[in-house]
Amino acid sequence: IAMEKPVIPTEDQLEILEYHFCKVNKHPDPTTLCLIAAETGLSEEQTLKWFKQRLAEWRKSEGLPSESGSVRD
Repeated sequence: IAMEKPVIPTEDQLEILEYHFCKVNKHPDPTTLCLIAAETGLSEEQTLKWFKQRLAEWRKSEGLPSESGSVRD
């Protein structure tokens, strides 16, 4: 099984991703995720992976555990 290379979004894609993460929702539902993926031109899987990584970074910066399913922001 080949490991999927991490996707490095372009600046335009990053801008869209960051906007949604900061202003719209840190936990996009499947429909929103699909729309964000379409807007950025990334796959839904890549978009979801980016949100997960970004959320882990955000949690670390807020001094929260990186994985916590029970606490919603």
